[in-house]
Amino acid sequence: MKEKKSKKGLKIFGIIILILVIILLSIVGGTYWFINDKLSKIERIDINTEDLDISTNAEQNLTGYRNIALFGIDSRDNNLERGNRSDCIIIASINNDTKEVKLISVYRDTYVQIDGFGFDKITHAYSYGSAELAISTLNKNLDLNIKEFVTVNFDAVAEAVDALGGIDINIETQEEMKYLNSYIAETSKVTGITSEKLTKTGKQTLDGVQAVAYSRIRYTEGGDYKRAERMRTVIQAMVEKLKTKSIGEINNFIDIVLPKVKTNIKTEEILSLIPDMLNYKITESIGWPYETKGITLDRWYGVPVTLENNVTRLHQEAFGETDYQVSEEIKTISDQIITKTGYGK
Repeated sequence: MKEKKSKKGLKIFGIIILILVIILLSIVGGTYWFINDKLSKIERIDINTEDLDISTNAEQNLTGYRNIALFGIDSRDNNLERGNRSDCIIIASINNDTKEVKLISVYRDTYVQIDGFGFDKITHAYSYGSAELAISTLNKNLDLNIKEFVTVNFDAVAEAVDALGGIDINIETQEEMKYLNSYIAETSKVTGITSEKLTKTGKQTLDGVQAVAYSRIRYTEGGDYKRAERMRTVIQAMVEKLKTKSIGEINNFIDIVLPKVKTNIKTEEILSLIPDMLNYKITESIGWPYETKGITLDRWYGVPVTLENNVTRLHQEAFGETDYQVSEEIKTISDQIITKTGYGK
């Protein structure tokens, strides 16, 4: 059984894209034209929001929440479309009334139903059908109302960290350093940025490639759950470093990050967030599923035990639906997972 809830705070890259960048633009103090020009660097696409598997129950009960899917992918050619797995999946849940934001991390190996592809790891949904299928999979298996998304390529992290002059990270063990170094060559190849291997553990300044390599480690104790924690550590370090930068350096950071972003959120909608931005408060970060068991079938999967119980708990804790009842579709998927894995409790 795995159960994890992280500390409060601004901890993931998607939130930097949706919130921090907008705050930074406000700090820079540019005119509407200036901010609009910056945001125009983001790649925008349209998706069919009528075909995202949003249940009637979710449509009605979650009207007070704006749930946005955040996907971090590791593209080899800066292509943010299908063919790339979403190594990082976060749902930014904004309470429209209280302005509270909850961050729901969905673990990449979670065993779910993907339309047209059967049962598989949720990370593969993006690869099979880009953002539209990934959102549909989240809505269908978690009973959510997601219509918006932000996708970012992880090589943007490498460039952004370098723009900050590196970040300070504590490499705790020799094992961590070994795996970090093993990822450096591949990360350098993907990003086109050269880097050196580390020679010691302890707190030190990592460049962009090293920081990305660190965030990709998943074979030490804690597996993918520890990997998600490392991603948050990198982002926290970036936030702290940003606080020390001048307006010109912040402007440079924005110019590097935004062209690496893809979303269906319109510029005017992003701009509309600015007046309330300082009122937003990140209240907690939730790891989902709460309870899992590992199983090896054709490959290793993290099986929610059970899907029905995990979805019920999510709606109770994240959305305050104390009397929440899962849909018949969720019950059917949950029962099918039990049949396929034998994990009923």
